[in-house]
Amino acid sequence: MSEPLSLQKHTNGHYCLSGELDRDTVPPFWRRRVEWLPKEPQVLLDLSQVKRVDSAGMAMLLHLQQQLTVNQQTLVLSQIPAQLRVLLQLSNIEELFTDDKSSVDGE
Repeated sequence: MSEPLSLQKHTNGHYCLSGELDRDTVPPFWRRRVEWLPKEPQVLLDLSQVKRVDSAGMAMLLHLQQQLTVNQQTLVLSQIPAQLRVLLQLSNIEELFTDDKSSVDGE
């Protein structure tokens, strides 16, 4: 069974996502987004504690990006796991999340 997703707020606009970002955990987590959707204009999402990610997890991040854009917010991903980095690169969409190459590379 997948480890549930959890979102912790650290400082202004800095959040950490932990658990497994996959087809089992994404639907219940996304349904509760009204409880956790960030309000800050700039959101930094640290993914260093994400243990596994699949295409459903990538899709959730795309939907999050879209929701924040509609709300005139920006999303920057940091510490992107290798699995997600490959999915983003294969889909040619890594630039949607950040202009900061170091964040995409996880450096």
